[in-house]
Amino acid sequence: MKVALVTGAGKRRVGSFIADALADRGYSLVIHYRSSATEANEAVAAYQKRGVDAVALQADLTDETEIQALLDRSLERFGRLDVLVNSAAAWKSKKLEDVKAADLRHYFDTNTLSTFLCSQRAGLAMAKQREGGCIITIGDWATTRPYMNYSAYFPSKGAIPTLTRTLAVELGVRNPAVRVNCIMPGPVMLPPDLPEAERQAAIDATLVKREGTPQHIAQAVLFLIDNDFVTGVCVPVDGGRSIYSPDSAEGSKTG
Repeated sequence: MKVALVTGAGKRRVGSFIADALADRGYSLVIHYRSSATEANEAVAAYQKRGVDAVALQADLTDETEIQALLDRSLERFGRLDVLVNSAAAWKSKKLEDVKAADLRHYFDTNTLSTFLCSQRAGLAMAKQREGGCIITIGDWATTRPYMNYSAYFPSKGAIPTLTRTLAVELGVRNPAVRVNCIMPGPVMLPPDLPEAERQAAIDATLVKREGTPQHIAQAVLFLIDNDFVTGVCVPVDGGRSIYSPDSAEGSKTG
């Protein structure tokens, strides 16, 4: 039996699709949630009907003691942990003129510190297992080419690649079977209230000319779990968004 903990998987966001893919692979699941208890428990009930051993556990991932309790309860429940996917995150647009110090602290606590602490605690537990384990962090392609109105959010995600490489070294030295990798999503599962013009602009800015799906992220997670010769890398899953600008095509036409 292999066990996966997926943070932020209580709501029907990307994390829940990742949990679905892991369930299909035969993993037992820890579905983490912060406030969406009803959705998380409904998801667990659905998994159990499919014969998947699953449990919903609550934790505020900005609280170090609650993170430790989450890992302790997961290990008590299943006795081991093979995969951690750090899919819990927060983001919201805000003009630079309106950004306060509290906004940056919020994003660093929610996106950066929580990823570090969850990965640290899970990774040290995995290092004690002969089989090791696999940790997946979630970055953002746009930290290399930031767009407007997310100046408080991007720094928190910009730290994720460094965090990933650091923990890959720290944990891999302790146990070579522990690997840490990062996925850098592009326009995947765009907010339903996003204006249509903005949605189309995001699609047009990809090379594949379509919006990604949560399943694309889940496929990348499975690849990083399966390929045991990959660690410390950041994999863009963005339809070419990080390497392409619509201006590039225009420039090629004009010489």
